[in-house]
Amino acid sequence: MKKGIILVIDDEDIVRTSCSRALTPSGYEVKLAKNGHEGLSIMGGDKIDLVLTDLKMPDMDGIEVLKKIKQDWPGVEVIIITGYQTVDTAVKSIKLGAFDYIEKPFTPDALINAVSKALDHKNKSQQT
Repeated sequence: MKKGIILVIDDEDIVRTSCSRALTPSGYEVKLAKNGHEGLSIMGGDKIDLVLTDLKMPDMDGIEVLKKIKQDWPGVEVIIITGYQTVDTAVKSIKLGAFDYIEKPFTPDALINAVSKALDHKNKSQQT
């Protein structure tokens, strides 16, 4: 049984692949997008439970992706992943509706933990 459908949006192939390798054996279905536009296109066609998005990407950054997801799919949780963490961007992400913010490089356990917490929160929110 699938635990949820997760979309990973990151311009780095190694990050997308690493997330998929960490999450798939734990029972998650993982979809991959190399940029924000591709990710939003997938959002429009598939039922996505959670989005992991990079903060710094060409064309459309993670903040823009977060705003669009929260506007068009408010029930979808978003976790920002980045190697450029600052307090300001972390606070801004959370204020805009991100569930969490994790810094690269992260361990598979840290990723699975963050995803599990976000999906638990989503499920509890839908029950109320």
